[in-house]
Amino acid sequence: MSRLHNLPYALKQSFLNHSVLKVITGLNNFDKGLVTKVVKSASLGGADLLDIACEPELVRASIEISNVPICVSSVEPKAFPEAIKAGATMIEIGNFDSFYPQGRFFNADEVLALAIETRNLLPDVVLSVTVPHILPFDQQSKLALDLIDAGADLIQTEGGTSSQPKKPGAFGLIEKAAPTLAAAYTISQSLKEVGCKAPLICASGLSEVTVPMAISSGASGVGIGSAINRLSSELEMIAMVKTLKAATNYSKYQAFTNL
Repeated sequence: MSRLHNLPYALKQSFLNHSVLKVITGLNNFDKGLVTKVVKSASLGGADLLDIACEPELVRASIEISNVPICVSSVEPKAFPEAIKAGATMIEIGNFDSFYPQGRFFNADEVLALAIETRNLLPDVVLSVTVPHILPFDQQSKLALDLIDAGADLIQTEGGTSSQPKKPGAFGLIEKAAPTLAAAYTISQSLKEVGCKAPLICASGLSEVTVPMAISSGASGVGIGSAINRLSSELEMIAMVKTLKAATNYSKYQAFTNL
C-alpha cells in the first residue's frame, strides 16, 4: 500500500482533486513568532498542508494552534526523526531557494543521495523531494523519476528566485512563476509517460494569478510562501490564504485546458 494512504483523509482528497494548498514558512525560518503567526493564518484560511522548518519545538508549537497536517523541510536527513516524533506528518528535502544567495547549490546526485538516506532512516513516512531548478529541464525530469524509484512519494518544483520580472501587475506575476510552471509541466509529462501517478507540488514564485496555471500544468497542488509571509497582519494573511485556496479549484479553469 502506498505511504500516501496514511495521510489524513482531507489531505488525501485534496491531492486527488488536484487542489492542495501548502503554506510554506521557510526551511531556514526558525522565528517561532512569525512561524506560528503564519501557521494560525493558514489554518483559519483553509490551507491543506503546512511546511515549516525541521525543528521539533516549531512542530509542537504549530500543533497547539492548528490541526492542519505538518510537513517539515530540511537538507539534513538526521533531523527528520525527532520532528516526526514531535508530531509532523510528512518530511521534505528542500526547497533550496534560501541556499542560492549563499552560493550553495545542490546537484542531482546530492539530492538523490539525501533522498536515499532519508528513506532508509524513515521507511514509512511520506517523503517529498524538491528538484533543483538550476538543472536543465531534461535533467529535472530524470532526477524526478530517479527520486520516485528511490522511494520519494511526492516531487516538488521550484524556480521563483531565478526569475527577474520586468513587467508590473499580472504580467510580472506570470514572469515570476514561469520557471516553476515550466518545470511542473515538463516533469508531469515525464511522469505520465512512464505511468507514474506520484503527486507533483508546484512551488516558489507563485501567486493567486499563477496558481491555476500550476494546476493546469499538471500539479496536484501548490506551495506558497512569500505571498503570505510578507504580509504584516494576520487578517491579510488569512485573506490571502483564502484567495489562494480558491484559486486551486481546478474546475473553475478547466475550460482553459480544453482550448
